[in-house]
Amino acid sequence: MIRKAAEMRAEVREKMRGGAGAVTIRHYMGKEEFRAPVRLCARLVLPPGAGIGPHQHEKEDEIFIVTRGAGLLHDGEKESRVSAGDAILTGNGGSHAIRNDGPEPLEVEAIIVCYPA
Repeated sequence: MIRKAAEMRAEVREKMRGGAGAVTIRHYMGKEEFRAPVRLCARLVLPPGAGIGPHQHEKEDEIFIVTRGAGLLHDGEKESRVSAGDAILTGNGGSHAIRNDGPEPLEVEAIIVCYPA
């Protein structure tokens, strides 16, 4: 299956998970299109000052791959700087939050896979 960029569903979430500003989510594929238990497959764009507030991933893993910009990621214990090329894995009950404290958009590819029932 090929999904052209113009055909992808996009949404804007204000104060996502309690974070600041608005995050644009461009869905590559919907969860109903996967045979595997995937909950999200999308690009997240956080403009300067925007963030996704702290949240847990119970019974699922989330992979973030930073493709543009830089920001601060809180992994539930400490805050670390992340930038283009970095990959982050959160799951098994772990929590995280991310915010763009830089001058350019922070773009993150995000995939959430669910544990088998």
